[in-house]
Amino acid sequence: MSRVELKKELIRAGIRPSVQRLAIYEYVKMTKHHPTAECVYESLRDKLGSLSLTTVYNTLKLFVDAGLVIMLNIDNTFHCFDGYTHPHAHFRCNTCGKIYDFPMKRDYHALVEDAEGFDVTEAQLYLKGICKVCKSIKN
Repeated sequence: MSRVELKKELIRAGIRPSVQRLAIYEYVKMTKHHPTAECVYESLRDKLGSLSLTTVYNTLKLFVDAGLVIMLNIDNTFHCFDGYTHPHAHFRCNTCGKIYDFPMKRDYHALVEDAEGFDVTEAQLYLKGICKVCKSIKN
């Protein structure tokens, strides 16, 4: 996705695309490793001299509120962000901490019992365990 397209997405969401906002949005949308706010800050601070960690947190919250980014709260101590907003599940390895994406069917009612009659608009599925890589190292 080009910077022009990303800028248009921000504008459509009612967000003024400042240099910092555009850089943060581009980073989160283009990375596949589910960065924390601190990771976004560390990756962009040299490029955007005046960037602060507070600005990153506030900008990511703005994006989450606009539905442009998903905040993953896999446990109470670990928050990261995902620029891929289509339905998918997340798996976090208990050994290495890596987060993997898995496709998820859009039929949210198939995920749980007794949801008939409810209008489910969003579902977040978090799985935890040991990934294939760590499992092969253990064996």
